[in-house]
Amino acid sequence: MISRPHDSHRSGGAAVKTPELVILLSPSGDVVGTTPKATVHGPQTPLHLAFSSYVFDNLDRLLVTRRALEKRTWPGVLTNTCCGHPAPGEDFREAITRRLQEELGLQAGPIELALPTFRYRCVMDDGTVENEICPVFFTRTSGPFQINPEEVAEAFWLPWSTFVDDVMSGALTISPWARLQVEQLRTLGPSPRNWPSASDDQLPAAARQIRTITAE
Repeated sequence: MISRPHDSHRSGGAAVKTPELVILLSPSGDVVGTTPKATVHGPQTPLHLAFSSYVFDNLDRLLVTRRALEKRTWPGVLTNTCCGHPAPGEDFREAITRRLQEELGLQAGPIELALPTFRYRCVMDDGTVENEICPVFFTRTSGPFQINPEEVAEAFWLPWSTFVDDVMSGALTISPWARLQVEQLRTLGPSPRNWPSASDDQLPAAARQIRTITAE
């Protein structure tokens, strides 16, 4: 049985939320297990599977978000539109669709792959580590957004060219993973509407295994 991150069951008449799981990876990118998201981040964070998504409008503006102050990692920091972790049995595009709806009330258009092999490790001042294989996707929307304050402190549209220039010059401080992603995304071309879409065949091994993963 596949475990979804927000499934619940009833015990004594009260709804009980199923713990959200993340997918653990070997150094080569193969699935080695799952663990509760609530316990994964710390000084020895294991390598795990994630995604980053960038949402644009028809004017090539990026929806920039500020992470909620309650976030375990990089609270209150500006970043790309949405990040998250696919659940066991859930592919990347399903996970992105789910998280955009949960965090921003957004209905995304077709979700395309930009950076299939992006991987990073970064450390907060308090020693907390992020350690992810994190393919990067992009999509477009023409609809309004509504932030979920448990996930997002604020959100605003910013022209992609301005965002890139400000990030690269240091005028805009963003999450360390988004900073690394912007360095690579800008090589795809100045306008996101003309970016090439990478093949899913380039995704890490875990992406090909993800449909078979079940909660342990």
